[in-house]
Amino acid sequence: MSRKAPPQLWDFWVDRGGTFTDVVGRRPDGVLVAHKLLSENPGAYSDAAVQGIRDLLGLKPGDAIPPGRVGAVKMGTTVATNALLERKGERTLLLISKGFRDALKIGYQARPKIFARQIIKPDMLYERVVEVDERVLADGTVERKPDLAAARAALEGAKADGIKAVAVVFMHAYRFPEHEKRATRSHRSSNSSGAATQRSWMPICRQSCAAMWRKWTKTSTQDALLRA
Repeated sequence: MSRKAPPQLWDFWVDRGGTFTDVVGRRPDGVLVAHKLLSENPGAYSDAAVQGIRDLLGLKPGDAIPPGRVGAVKMGTTVATNALLERKGERTLLLISKGFRDALKIGYQARPKIFARQIIKPDMLYERVVEVDERVLADGTVERKPDLAAARAALEGAKADGIKAVAVVFMHAYRFPEHEKRATRSHRSSNSSGAATQRSWMPICRQSCAAMWRKWTKTSTQDALLRA
């Protein structure tokens, strides 16, 4: 019985920066080849990563990428990092459990320079906060269901003011994410162009729930700022 020949697959690694995109391809014979092109060149192509892959595969303009030629594509980018540092993302609203509107401003209470006479705190990624009267206990027990009707007017006002991105962060949602999901659905139903995020992807609570919760809150606001 004759053996089937191994598939002739290319693997690609892409680094997309604000100016250039670098594509490294591994040919089926294991040889590495590199290609650099502009990240933005609308007159020539719509997506630099895809174009770089096409170039390395030797495809002509208009030719589709043949199925079975690509094994894996791994991509990293500094575009989101630059947008975050330069505050070029969407205007963002923080939707948070009642009583925790200042959680990120308070932070960890760390003192990296304990003798500094002037402390300059970083600006918040969100520009407005709406609190929701809800509470889930640390064991996942629902103490109070979310009153989304009360927050809807504030959300509509933010939408009218041009705020499209919403970070949804409720206490102990790692135990019971349904409240965050309800708030996300409510926002999306009234604002299809916006982006609501939630922390329910983090199913564990580590050593310090308070510290980790602030970290998740920060992650959610960053995600909303960049995803909208």
